Amino acid sequence: MAIKLEKVVKTFYDKLEEGKIMGRKCPECGAVEFPPVYACNTCGSYETEWVEISGNAVMHSIVLPAALSTKPDYADLKPYAYGEVELEEGSRLNAVVRGINKKKRKELLDKLPVPVKAAIYQRDGYKTVVFDLVED
Repeated sequence: MAIKLEKVVKTFYDKLEEGKIMGRKCPECGAVEFPPVYACNTCGSYETEWVEISGNAVMHSIVLPAALSTKPDYADLKPYAYGEVELEEGSRLNAVVRGINKKKRKELLDKLPVPVKAAIYQRDGYKTVVFDLVED
C-alpha cells in the first residue's frame, strides 16, 4: 500500500506566515503531534489531519543555554532558556522559552510546571515558534 505524503514542513511554515500555529491530529486516537509529523506517535496511524494549536502550555523543566548549546544562535531572544513544554493539546517538546535568566530560573524551579504561551517569532528569513513565560 502506497502512502500519499504531503509536504508537512512547507504547510507548517506557510501557516506560520498566516499567523497560525498548526499541528497534526490523529482521528483514530485523538493525539495531537507538534511539531507536526506524518504519523501519529501514539497509535501509528498515517491519517492525521491539520489542527490549529492553542499555544497554551506549561513548562516542566528549565535549562539555561551554555557555550556548547548556543547553536542555533538565539542571542536576539535574550533572556531565554530551553524547557520541556507540554501543550494544552498534549504534545511535549523541547522549546525555547523567552523571559528566563538565571535569577528568574531560580525563582521558577520550585513552581514548576509554570504556564507558557506559544508565539510566532520572525527569524532571519523565516518564522518559527518560541514560547513566552506567562507572568501572574
